[in-house]
Amino acid sequence: MNLIWIIPAEGSGAETAFNHARKPCLIVRPAHFPTEMGGSLFVYGGMRITALLSLRHLSYSYPSTSSKPIFSNLSLEAHAGEFVSIIGASGSGKSTLFKLMAGLLQPDEGEIRLRGELAANRLGKVAYMPQKDLLLPWRSVLDNCMLPLELARGDMPHGIAQIRELLQRFGLAGYEHAYPDELSGGMRQRVAFLRTLMTGQELLLLDEPFGALDAMTKRGMHKWLLELWGDLCKTVLFITHDLEEAILLSDRIYVMSESSSQGVQEIIVQLPRPRHYELNYEAEFVQLRQDLERRLHAQTSF
Repeated sequence: MNLIWIIPAEGSGAETAFNHARKPCLIVRPAHFPTEMGGSLFVYGGMRITALLSLRHLSYSYPSTSSKPIFSNLSLEAHAGEFVSIIGASGSGKSTLFKLMAGLLQPDEGEIRLRGELAANRLGKVAYMPQKDLLLPWRSVLDNCMLPLELARGDMPHGIAQIRELLQRFGLAGYEHAYPDELSGGMRQRVAFLRTLMTGQELLLLDEPFGALDAMTKRGMHKWLLELWGDLCKTVLFITHDLEEAILLSDRIYVMSESSSQGVQEIIVQLPRPRHYELNYEAEFVQLRQDLERRLHAQTSF
């Protein structure tokens, strides 16, 4: 089954009806995209827009083992401007999947497309933020954020001005000369996220960026990201074990199974944006979490 979003052209009579129809609900269907150009399409004002990232029938197993694949026949995709979360039990292959997307690993079978084109060489074309912030301790905040510009030999004066502007927006003004060990956990994650943005890539892979933070700091990071999200103009794939975090931040959620042969399930989160933390206590949000939790537990063996 193809997945097609129909988005009315601005100013059309259908736009108001479409917005009123976007009531919070949860829709589940198999995530399988058989179209020739690498997956489903957005349709906006009559224009057909290919997925920014599309994985089709992906399989991977570690070369050093003869065990069954980590996953097989896995298909998913992300469109420009989406926030897509990936959840699943430990060992289901989430971080391995990100390494495949980033070009650090190559699939045994299947294909990976960027903007509809086969992408055998993906290194440097996707921004990847791993679980740890990996800030270089001998570099200041400013110097850590400059690292992508140095590697790409970019426009340093313009880049430094951009970093200083983002530090202000990220709540880090005055810390450009501080070192990582002088920062709190939440501040370090914001610096790591800013450094990821400075790669200039449209697609960001964020692997549990808030997983090591305490509950209150994590809540603050959610509030910060929700306020910032509308201005970023980026596409995010986001690994998390936190179901509330996935629902609050995401447009869609993929659930990975412990079984390598079951692929993924796609869940569309149709909660209105802009979102706020008070949504967590509303009946629609609670129902979404319960439904998602049941489906996740049904795919695990414990």
